[in-house]
Amino acid sequence: MHVQIVLFDGFDPLDVIAPYEVFYAGGTASGGLVTVELVSAEGPREVISGTGALALRATAVLDPARAGVILVPGASGRVGEPGEVPGHEAGAEEWQQDAFIPVLLGRTLTTALPTQLRTAMEDPGVIVGAVCGGSLVLAMAGLLEGRHATTHHLGLDVLDATGVHAVRARVVDDGDVVTGAGVTSGLDLALHLLEREVGPRVAHAVEDLFAHERRGIVWRERGPAVTAS
Repeated sequence: MHVQIVLFDGFDPLDVIAPYEVFYAGGTASGGLVTVELVSAEGPREVISGTGALALRATAVLDPARAGVILVPGASGRVGEPGEVPGHEAGAEEWQQDAFIPVLLGRTLTTALPTQLRTAMEDPGVIVGAVCGGSLVLAMAGLLEGRHATTHHLGLDVLDATGVHAVRARVVDDGDVVTGAGVTSGLDLALHLLEREVGPRVAHAVEDLFAHERRGIVWRERGPAVTAS
């Protein structure tokens, strides 16, 4: 299983690093059955996160036709509506510090990323995952309409507004679309995909190595519907 984790300007570092380490450790534990790389819509480049000046390097362009997993992180920045603080449309040299999360997520729609993700989602050999605000990137691009997904609790109404069946759960498995809620859910999402695609023994070995116990139930659209009491 090959995993491509997408970097974009203003990404949240923990949304990227937590799954990266899980998948990398999964590759070690499985004797190389899992590989992982950092990519961007534009190709190899230094990408500045939304957390200070911390940057990571994308080593390749996102390949939407490559079988495996494509994982979209959320953004790190100010929380709230852009209009609340003057100057939220800061220049490129300032946005890392001053941009609102909705602005950073919205800027991904002006790149090649939505087209690449649409191509990926049309390929049955590709699983598209998202952590936190990454689900909003997919939703705002019109790629999650009618699907079940989750995101950070502050963004669930945005999912609803874009025609998504928003679920308040830590991880939502909708087949070829798997999404995680708040930032640390990236750990659980990656472990779930390891278990689902590679096997429970590999996932357990990584979970044990990281001294991390997954939280909650992975939500799937199975079983009887819950009725109000």
